[in-house]
Amino acid sequence: MAAKLKKGDRVVVIAGKDKGQKGEITQVMPKEGRAIVSGVNQVVRHRKQSAGQEGGRVTQSAPIQLSNLMLVDPKSGEPTRVGFKLREDGTKVRVAKKSGEEIEERKS
Repeated sequence: MAAKLKKGDRVVVIAGKDKGQKGEITQVMPKEGRAIVSGVNQVVRHRKQSAGQEGGRVTQSAPIQLSNLMLVDPKSGEPTRVGFKLREDGTKVRVAKKSGEEIEERKS
C-alpha cells in the first residue's frame, strides 16, 4: 500500500495532548506506524556528558502515531484526508480530498 504521509509533509495533530499543533514530518517509521514531527510531542531526556557532547536535560520530539496526524491542505491550510489519482501519463500522485489539489513531492 502506498504511503499517505511522507517526510517533508506539513501535518496537523488531530488527537492527543498536542491536538491542533502543526509541524513538518522529519522521519516516518512505516513498520511501527509512527512519525516524528518537528515541534510536536516534545519529551525531556537526561543525557550523560561525554567527550563530544554536553550533558543535561535535552528536549526532543518523540514519535507520534500516524493515525493521529492529518495532512494540511495546500490550498486552504485545513486538515484533509489523502487520496490518489492517476495522471494521463500513468503516474500516481497524492491528492488532497478537501480541495482536489495535487500534493507536490518534496525533495529532501
